[in-house]
Amino acid sequence: MSRKETHKTAAPVIRLVPPAAGDAPRVEREHPAQWARTKARTIVVASGKGGVGKSNLAANLALALGERGAKVVLLDGDLAQANLDILLGLHPRYDLQHVLQGEKTLDEIVVQGPFGVKLVPAASGVPELADLDDYRRELLLRSLGNVDADADFVIIDTASGVSKQTTEFCRAAHDVIVVTTPEMPAFSDAYALVKLLQKQGGLARAPRIVVNMANGQDEAEDTAHRIKLVARHFLRLELECLGTVPFDPSIPRAVRLQEPVVTAFPKSPAALAYRALAAKLWKHVPSDPPSEVITPPSLRLEA
Repeated sequence: MSRKETHKTAAPVIRLVPPAAGDAPRVEREHPAQWARTKARTIVVASGKGGVGKSNLAANLALALGERGAKVVLLDGDLAQANLDILLGLHPRYDLQHVLQGEKTLDEIVVQGPFGVKLVPAASGVPELADLDDYRRELLLRSLGNVDADADFVIIDTASGVSKQTTEFCRAAHDVIVVTTPEMPAFSDAYALVKLLQKQGGLARAPRIVVNMANGQDEAEDTAHRIKLVARHFLRLELECLGTVPFDPSIPRAVRLQEPVVTAFPKSPAALAYRALAAKLWKHVPSDPPSEVITPPSLRLEA
């Protein structure tokens, strides 16, 4: 046999062969973006466009979870145009700009909010932070676990749109909540974000939808049905509607007061809706239970 023929015969020995279908790993769970996960359940709140109430939802959902007894770390993931501190009425002295410049550690900039929620504030008007490189983003995600080692949730409010920063945060999450309103531009942009996330891969599960600023339950259900139908038909993707938040004048009133609506107007329709969302994610745990009857965090979560 010639040397040339020997080479042809030996080649298959070193060829990379994919595993059998039954043994193939789930690509969505093997993406490098998920290597940085903390033990806390990470929820990313995103939207296809601005003005749909995404930041209000992230802030008030964090407080509603804290009110129920969960330990929550809230990260302002809109790194260059931050506003969660304003919505919560907090006044941080330092922010992520100081951390990324090496002047402060993450736990040194944390601000305590209502119901024990810990806010990791970002900067405002610092455009260079809008596009973190992969290394610094990885460091940030890994450091979140050090803010509160016992945290049950890490909630990340991202910048609106489909920037790389936003999609990378989504791919590092256990759950992604996409916020939309019944208006067609918001609906269309929310679908575009879901489509992009599916195309890029790496998600732990299909995004969940929250319909915000709905004028009645019928409008909310119709919006949720339409986006689920379009995703099923064109993306072969089954979306879940996590819930709805009605249009409520209490929200802009709370924003003007620089206080979350959950605390400013606790009985308002929006506050009740945020609590309903929290109830789907976190089962009630009595305050200060004896240590021997504390339920493990994994048993208190509803996926």
